[in-house]
Amino acid sequence: MTRKVVHDPIHGSISLEGVFLDLIDRHELQRLRSIRQLGLSNVVFPGANHTRFEHSLGVYHLAGRMAESMCLGREESDIIRAAAMLHDVCHPPFSHTLERMMESASGLDHMEMSRALITGRVPSFMERDRPFFDGMEPMGVLLESAGISPDAVCDLIINPASDLGGLDINPERGAQSFFGSRDYAHQVIHGPVDADQIDYLMRDAHYTGVIHGAVDKDRLLSQMTVHNGKMVLHKGAITSAEGLMVARTLMYSTVYYHKTVKIVEAMLRRAIEVSDLDLSELYLMTDADLTSALLSEGGRSGDLMRSVLNRRLYKKAKVIYSIDADDSFKSFLVKYVPASKRKELECDIATHAGLDPSEVIVDIPSESSLLSKVRVGKTDVSILDGDKVKSLTRYSSVAKALQSRDPIDWCVMVSAPGYARDAVRVATERVLSLDDTYRS
Repeated sequence: MTRKVVHDPIHGSISLEGVFLDLIDRHELQRLRSIRQLGLSNVVFPGANHTRFEHSLGVYHLAGRMAESMCLGREESDIIRAAAMLHDVCHPPFSHTLERMMESASGLDHMEMSRALITGRVPSFMERDRPFFDGMEPMGVLLESAGISPDAVCDLIINPASDLGGLDINPERGAQSFFGSRDYAHQVIHGPVDADQIDYLMRDAHYTGVIHGAVDKDRLLSQMTVHNGKMVLHKGAITSAEGLMVARTLMYSTVYYHKTVKIVEAMLRRAIEVSDLDLSELYLMTDADLTSALLSEGGRSGDLMRSVLNRRLYKKAKVIYSIDADDSFKSFLVKYVPASKRKELECDIATHAGLDPSEVIVDIPSESSLLSKVRVGKTDVSILDGDKVKSLTRYSSVAKALQSRDPIDWCVMVSAPGYARDAVRVATERVLSLDDTYRS
């Protein structure tokens, strides 16, 4: 069996053989070489030019190590590694920036689209590439020929939450999934200590130069086991688990929710919104494809794309920080969380400022962020203490505190071109009827 070793700056040597070597050379995965892992974050962090392809390799590698740590058999390990390698195969250009747009255009998010792509229900290439790939069988056929169930792989990719009774049954097939109630398989891909999270934290920290993403992966892996069908960590991993939680929280506030990053992402979305582009094949496009298409559109859409490329960015016109806003104001903002209502607000502000609506961008966090709801999710790590399993928060005040800490420190941010900043600030204060407490 042919075996190759890829040298990765994060994990060292990554071994590929058999069907995994065949998968990594497929055009569906090679597309990910042209999609930046952090989208447009390189506008702020110049080194952030790593790709979804590198990340997919890293997650595949870590998933294999997790399967080994939990002493899983070859069949289970192969399915988990395949799901890890393919979990981002349908990410749109510029990664998470355009996920909602892709979902609106196709009716499927990137995980659901992955099932359709793997099983051949949607095209795997654009028309221009027909001479190269016409007649190629879907990746699911490749998996099946290697004795790996495509449905089992897709089940792991598409189920983003653990500990749900519905995971055992696929509503489309009405039959038991491959893994039944063994939730540890899902947790390798979508859990509080999963391969995806560990890789992106370490990789993103490395390429952005931000030190907050340090993760003691070897300790976590050495303390990992299966108990009653779930992935758990021995008590010896408590400190490392705390470190993972802290790293995740700080990377979100420092990198993923950096204000300038949020502005430039919103500018890209606005460029698409004012364009006439057909987004039905967004899942097949690369960063370069979309950039070229927007530039070719010309007009306001092309101008916005050129502004992004030349770092002529919108500026913060009005920011109200969470610490300065009372509960009644945050509750008032909740009605503007839906995209349709937010667009209405942008139009109102633009009208008062004498601007085109495309020149005003309003960013409001989710309802749970605004109302400071406790988020369990990624902090609910299971710790095995003797023969009992308890939440990490029972042992760690740090983990418990992180459930209530939101990485976004503002409740509303309005941005506009530099020349219109003052006009938009005044218009925002007028439209939102802000009193002296919130005025600049």
